[in-house]
Amino acid sequence: MKYKVKLTRRQFLKGTAAAGVLLGAGGGRVLVKKALADNRAREVKFVRTTCSPNCTSACGIKAMVVDGQIKALFPTNDYPDPEYNPRGCLRGISFINLIYGPDRLKGPRIKEGGRGLKGKFRDVSWEEALDYTARRLKEIAEKYGPESIGVSFQVGGTGYVHKGAMVALATLAGWTLHHAYDLNGDLPMFWPQTFGVQTEELEPLEWVNSRYTAIFGSNVMVTRLIDSDLLLESKKRGGKVVVFDPNYSPTAAKADEFYRIKVSSDAALALGIARIIVEEKLYDEPFIKTYTDLPLLVRLDNGKRLKAADVAGLALPAGVSPYRDVFVAYNGKFLAVNPEKLEMPLDVALEGEYTVTLKNGQTVKVKPIFQLLKESLKVYTPEFVERETGVKAEDVVKIAREMATIKPLHIIYGASNYQWYHGDLKGRALALIVVLTGNLGKPGAGISTYAGQYRIRLKVNKWWFPEGKKAKWYPWLYILHGPTENMVAPKPKNGIKALIFGWHNPFDQHNMANRLREMVEKGELEFVVAIDFQNSTSCQWSDVVLPGVTWYEKTELTATPVHPYLQLQQPAIKPLYNCKPELWIFRELAKRINPEFEKHFFPGLDPDKAAEKAIELMLATGGPTVAGITLEQLKKGPVRLKLGTPGNRQIMFYEQIVEKKPFPPESLPVPLEKTAQFVKSGRIEFYKDEDIFLKLGEQLPVYKPPFEESEYALDPSSKGKYQFAFITRNSLYRVHSTHSNNIWMEELHNNKPKVFLNPKDAETKGIKEGDLVEVYNSRGKVKGYAVLDPGIGEKVIVFEQGWWSRYLKETSYNSLTYPFIKPTHEVYFVPGVWSPNTAWNECLCDVRKVGES
Repeated sequence: MKYKVKLTRRQFLKGTAAAGVLLGAGGGRVLVKKALADNRAREVKFVRTTCSPNCTSACGIKAMVVDGQIKALFPTNDYPDPEYNPRGCLRGISFINLIYGPDRLKGPRIKEGGRGLKGKFRDVSWEEALDYTARRLKEIAEKYGPESIGVSFQVGGTGYVHKGAMVALATLAGWTLHHAYDLNGDLPMFWPQTFGVQTEELEPLEWVNSRYTAIFGSNVMVTRLIDSDLLLESKKRGGKVVVFDPNYSPTAAKADEFYRIKVSSDAALALGIARIIVEEKLYDEPFIKTYTDLPLLVRLDNGKRLKAADVAGLALPAGVSPYRDVFVAYNGKFLAVNPEKLEMPLDVALEGEYTVTLKNGQTVKVKPIFQLLKESLKVYTPEFVERETGVKAEDVVKIAREMATIKPLHIIYGASNYQWYHGDLKGRALALIVVLTGNLGKPGAGISTYAGQYRIRLKVNKWWFPEGKKAKWYPWLYILHGPTENMVAPKPKNGIKALIFGWHNPFDQHNMANRLREMVEKGELEFVVAIDFQNSTSCQWSDVVLPGVTWYEKTELTATPVHPYLQLQQPAIKPLYNCKPELWIFRELAKRINPEFEKHFFPGLDPDKAAEKAIELMLATGGPTVAGITLEQLKKGPVRLKLGTPGNRQIMFYEQIVEKKPFPPESLPVPLEKTAQFVKSGRIEFYKDEDIFLKLGEQLPVYKPPFEESEYALDPSSKGKYQFAFITRNSLYRVHSTHSNNIWMEELHNNKPKVFLNPKDAETKGIKEGDLVEVYNSRGKVKGYAVLDPGIGEKVIVFEQGWWSRYLKETSYNSLTYPFIKPTHEVYFVPGVWSPNTAWNECLCDVRKVGES
């Protein structure tokens, strides 16, 4: 029997080399020369770019391109800080499976014959797709107003150019934007409430300087995988790592101590720690007098902070900004405290009760906030904390004394922990610990929340907001929940009737995906446009799909809140198939919506040249952090932002603590006056006297148990009926929804969704390892295979997020959730800074074997 074998060049050369041993050097050389002569030289190049899912790591990647095709992806080793080298994980280097995988979109598509999953897609030309999309959008704008068109884009830090183009078109057209930070549930609301900022955080290089790292509900060894070695390095240098979590995580396994706490009980523990710090006078008195509102006086008649303008005979300082207020302190006389200056006599009173005469002749009793705090903390005895959290009373005392005396102290507060209804209260309580002990403004000290590549690192206004126009914004949760009586965000007159989204998978990955699908099926959303490079669940639910490209097929500018580097994405290959860079898509749409709009998007230039122009514009107008940085520098590798700190390191609130600039620092791209109103005293604020805080009893940080004001208020019958907390944690094998369909990643977890639960709970339910089970509540259900893990807390169900519906038999794991809106999140509205935040984990459920009822 004869076989025809077609050898590759490598196989042929391997064979000829072996033959050379038998035939002698001369004969072998002849065969090799002939093989080389018959094969053209292959073009091989390496392109330095950046991996940019929403994971915050923003790893440099070197793409090996052979004859125009990416053959391999490698971590880079070119960061000026050697500790950050190399960067890259298996998810990143396996991204090639998504670039060339079966779900890659190959051209525009229009759905016909029905909405949602009922219609069928037809492949169309770009001309037809763009004309149709523009026509439908103009019809909806004419019928309902342009603000009825909602635009949802994933985090700007992963793509200043192309996501900026989307924002720019929405701004020009008067469409409504939905900010990714609160849409994702990544907005930790204690930051604006306490410090007046979106967030601040230490860079991982500063972890090694911490001598005590307390981790509350964050799984650093998984979610900060690339930098996790720096946490271990801090241990090698003598630092202590302590983890507080309902579940024994990989991070807990690496910690010096692990404390299993009851779900969402962190505020009780933090306030118990604060009580001991205050009672034992372990606090940094000069620090809290200088930088916080704790010396300021509060009226006992109405719970409001005492304003200098109301006090008889008290002169006001000059030059106070209109977004500030002048409050009062006491040191034997009443003092008007200038909010523009972080100054306070060190003899100012922290405790006591005083009587003040107002300008209207009324006398009222007042107390310093510190005094009120001390009184409020009395309930949080070690015994109370043990009962509420499960942490032993003696351990509470030990932990408090360690946190107060071992410096620098760094608290890491994880997203899975603040994505709860009372996540803001937990954050305020944890922040109280670092502030009382003076752990701010110093290397290795502070409190950090690492979630999402959200933070804008330079001024982007010239590119994002053309001609100084103001964008319209509307929180995502109001789309799902509907308006509330407390909302201050401007509501589109006729609601949101069309949705354009890009770079994410909202019909799977976002809160209450079943509600979003219902809006399509009922016609509440009359038109949905998807911009993606692969055929995700959300594309399937859309009316038009406009195929974008991966970050290996375009020019882009990226940054991250974690490490302070500005980086370039450089195209390794040309756009595949009939896909287009998103800047091109928005430019073409702009031209069709209004020909005048096109001029903003560098018409006439190919997309990469236009992107370079946008980058040069942002660098030229981006402010101090990018002063002097050029496009040519970025083409050579990552460039550190200019932070103005010792060693140019990312140290929290350095300007405020060292240079005594009032709080808050600027949260780009928002003007300072918009965020300064959050902390009118110009100080760190633990007392909030806006009416809703007073009404809810949350003027100071307090502990409130989970579910009481959410699930049980929504449906009183759920108490006792659903006894498991449903926690959706990040997976090692995905970045949210990205990589759900990556064949390498699927293989690593057996292609099966998992339901993790404690063996004791499983025994009660008659569930065995590997059983197909159903997690459910009155809103939805999701199936997975049982993993009995003694590390999981009792009455806790863990389901790893990111699964596309096709792996879950067309259900979404987010169908169990509900779009709770907490009133304290509605006091102000600044998009992506103070806005209703998704409480993913405020969710009760039950579990049973499939087939049982």
